[in-house]
Amino acid sequence: QVQLAESGGGLVQAGGSLRLSCAASGSIFGPNVMGWYRQAPGKQRELVARITSSGNTNYADSVKGRFTISRDNAKNTVYLQMNSLKSEDTAVYFCNIATLLLDSWGQGTQVTVSS
Repeated sequence: QVQLAESGGGLVQAGGSLRLSCAASGSIFGPNVMGWYRQAPGKQRELVARITSSGNTNYADSVKGRFTISRDNAKNTVYLQMNSLKSEDTAVYFCNIATLLLDSWGQGTQVTVSS
């Protein structure tokens, strides 16, 4: 079983920056993908960005050029640097890790961008 602990959410003005962190603990074997998803009120959860254990990344079109995902494999930690934040980025952000054997989610961290 894998546990995910997210941190770094909060309130920021439009144009500002935040950095989210997510540390995974437990039994993680083999290749995996770690990612960030978000869910705004009344909307479905959507992919923000994800990164494989070998460093390949992909991003939602809405965040390309503004958000950067990275990871530290030694620490089983994934980061999301969010710059030029917009009000439409307001959501609960969830961390996810997926392997061939598991798919785990964090509890979520609130990001609120005021305009």
